[in-house]
Amino acid sequence: MKNSILLAALLLAGCQASTPTTRPSMAGQAAQRPNDATPTRVSDYDIVIRNGRVIDGMGNPWILADVGIRDGRFAKIGRIPERGTKEIDAKGLYVSPGWIDMMDQSGSVLPRNGNAENKLRMGVTTAIGGEGGFPVPATRIPEYFGTLERQGISINFGSYYSQTQARTLAMGHTARKPTPDEMAKMQASMDTAMRAGAMGMTTALIYPPSSYTTTDELVEVAKVAARYGGTYASHIRGEGAEVVQSVRELIEIAERAGLQGEIFHLKAAYRPGWGTLMDSVRRVIEAARARGVDVAADLYVYTAGGTGVEATVPSWAQEGGNDSLKARLRRPEIRARLKRELQTGSPGWWNIVEAAGGWDGVVLANAQNPANAKWVGKSISQIAREMGKDPADAAWDLVLEGTGRVTAIYHMMSEPDIETALRFPWTSIGSDAGAALNPGGDDGLGLPHPRGYGNAVRVVSRYARDRKVISVEEAIRKQTSWPAARMKLASRGSIKEGHWADVTIFNLETLDDAATYEKPITFPKGIEYVLVNGQLTIDRGTHTGVRAGRVLYGPGKTN
Repeated sequence: MKNSILLAALLLAGCQASTPTTRPSMAGQAAQRPNDATPTRVSDYDIVIRNGRVIDGMGNPWILADVGIRDGRFAKIGRIPERGTKEIDAKGLYVSPGWIDMMDQSGSVLPRNGNAENKLRMGVTTAIGGEGGFPVPATRIPEYFGTLERQGISINFGSYYSQTQARTLAMGHTARKPTPDEMAKMQASMDTAMRAGAMGMTTALIYPPSSYTTTDELVEVAKVAARYGGTYASHIRGEGAEVVQSVRELIEIAERAGLQGEIFHLKAAYRPGWGTLMDSVRRVIEAARARGVDVAADLYVYTAGGTGVEATVPSWAQEGGNDSLKARLRRPEIRARLKRELQTGSPGWWNIVEAAGGWDGVVLANAQNPANAKWVGKSISQIAREMGKDPADAAWDLVLEGTGRVTAIYHMMSEPDIETALRFPWTSIGSDAGAALNPGGDDGLGLPHPRGYGNAVRVVSRYARDRKVISVEEAIRKQTSWPAARMKLASRGSIKEGHWADVTIFNLETLDDAATYEKPITFPKGIEYVLVNGQLTIDRGTHTGVRAGRVLYGPGKTN
């Protein structure tokens, strides 16, 4: 009798111990227990994604599997009989690592709004910014990153530091060569930035004062970034007829300084060179890689770029900054010289009007003046006709009348060249666009371009699914494991046990970038769920308000 009572008690205790309970919420609240004497057991996983076509991010074909996530990381891939605190049914959907934007412009927006909704809703979970550097000086980078961590961001974010920031701090907006003391200040500034967690050094060599720098100057500052394992990434000196020469310069800087090189938004922006220049670039890069220079490139998948209208002005006229530029544009004799140089060229300046095939290919995107808003969406040629002016005068008058940076869309690339570049195994994907301050609004650049809402999706839907330029798995690799490897993002970019659970779940059949040049701030379709560090951030196309993103520090970060 005594043995029977003991057996019954043990069976009852076993039943109580096996009763499932709720895992603590993802917000970190403690699980509730009826009383201290009744122990509880959490669920096996925070989230289980079931029945999805899982693409690991490394170029392999998809597999049908469940994905279990625990404590922000992938815990199991395969058949998962256990339950999760939250379950996502991905039947008929593709489950991939979260997508990485290699050329982002979100640095100034994230401290004001960390939700980055336009990024997340096109599947992007990680962004690398900094073409123009940080929105703060090198000495304040720790404070900047601390603000992001304290306020919270919905995407993972890292940034480069710009050589132009260092140069301007040391010697202002001047075109001359630096003195030895000024060079030492630039190097010290880069050193400070690298130790604060910058990813490396950037330049934007078509824009003054960056365009005033010499190759030798860039090498000497890049050597500092190299000491910390950083990357040299550049909007190269010219992307048109001179693109091969400009790529050679980037390779030279990377090789002499001893660090890897990244070409921002690779393009062949020169109509006479369409179909030939891009392959010439390939040969130069692959020759460099063959001899051990770690160089690669990213691109966006649109035939138009976008930047300020002041880029149509030769560089020498911009020395001293915006006020000096405007003062020169008001002088008729200088305008006459500038117009001549639109035809003849100017040393150290990339003629973006020529790249666009003339003023017909330059379309006003943001006038930065309510009185001129009526011209938005029209080419400079058309605006000039309606104004009764020469196109150059029309463009430069818009610059003078803008209260901020007047921007334009420049139609200057070809679809076949984009397809060629996508086939290079060493290209990744970058939007050259930032997070929008307000959902459905412009990004921090004030430049309405469809790449800010559709670029990442367009790679998969248009070029992989529809045109079959590359496979879907390769389109994912270019946005996941490859950029993660390039940027030394440990434990990101692939669906592997132990890696951070950044996840993009999409419907390949309905996937559509949606944004157009006419309606550039349209959200895409087909991105169903997005998880950042294991937390559901986009739920059936809606931002949940979760800010689980992390600051991504560069390899030189010191405590």
